[in-house]
Amino acid sequence: MSYIYIYQLKDWPHFQWDKEAITEILADVRFRQGRLLGSMESLSFNLQDEATLETLTLDVIKSSEIEGEILNHDQVRSSIARRLGIEVAGLIPADRNVEGIVEMMLDATQRYTQPLTTDCLFGWQTSMFPTGFSGMYKIVVGNWRNNAKDDPMQVVSGGIGREKVHFQAPDADNLDAEMNQFINWFNSESTIDPIIKAAIAHLWFITIHPFDDGNGRIARAINDMQLARADETPRRFYSMSAQIRTERSAYYDILERTQKGATDITEWIIWFITCLSRALNATEHTLATVIKKAKFWNHPVTKDLNDRQKLMLNKLLDGFDGKFTSSKWGKIARCSHDTAIRDIQNLIDRNILVNDGSGGRSTGYLLKEKFYIEK
Repeated sequence: MSYIYIYQLKDWPHFQWDKEAITEILADVRFRQGRLLGSMESLSFNLQDEATLETLTLDVIKSSEIEGEILNHDQVRSSIARRLGIEVAGLIPADRNVEGIVEMMLDATQRYTQPLTTDCLFGWQTSMFPTGFSGMYKIVVGNWRNNAKDDPMQVVSGGIGREKVHFQAPDADNLDAEMNQFINWFNSESTIDPIIKAAIAHLWFITIHPFDDGNGRIARAINDMQLARADETPRRFYSMSAQIRTERSAYYDILERTQKGATDITEWIIWFITCLSRALNATEHTLATVIKKAKFWNHPVTKDLNDRQKLMLNKLLDGFDGKFTSSKWGKIARCSHDTAIRDIQNLIDRNILVNDGSGGRSTGYLLKEKFYIEK
């Protein structure tokens, strides 16, 4: 079945929306956005840095997960911390693809006042695919896609053999004109509310789908860039990408309906604003974890711990999956069993860890709760 897609309509890209339908939900999300920023500004700079680090780490990881790519949490966190000059425990080296994705996200959010340019977008896409390959496939890097008309760019989701086509993007011949129009609009001053502009920018870019690969992550980076402009700060305290990952099925469904609809995009804007609202709700857990970890690492007894101990304690603070044993310590920290035992015993002596009561090699260890929740 063939469709008339939104970009094929005569009034593309002159979007319309029902202002009355979004007034109330927009006012609510703007109020809660301001309240969050206000509460974060009352915290110390160190806590704000830690919150930004955790949020950006979550944003990078979840944006990649939407595309089916799983990144190493510790590598992402370490890369961001080094680039932002944030001093945290347990930093590790990061793979080249992780560094590239982090570089793109930080360029979008930390330099949000700079104009978006073609060279900027080419640089972002190149940083994500430094080898010129996406998996096993050679792709066009640092330029618009050049696929033939009989090989259209299709936006799909699902694994191999279970792909679902959501829509087909414009022909490659039209990309220069399409992207020039988009970039000029994005950089222009407008009377549109900044959050609505973020919603339109996300939809507009993802519709054009100008690259061979990386379009989804770049669309969400542009989205974050515009939200940083809305917040007027490079500090990030909520993650839209994390919420989209949670609602991935609904995200693809609304994109598909919008692509096959009219240039009245009220339904998309409502979904975007309510998704942002849920992202603001979800950030409460992240910020509670940040505050808990800050209290932990500010405690005098955590000074002079070795790198292995810092790495493993951070994993416990983040919520270790399963039983925390000496054998897992040795495997993750890449040390001998005897070294792991010495590390753990030192933390028990410091009153940081406690034995879970089981014996032998199955002995598990837990953080002593009162240690890090006391003021």
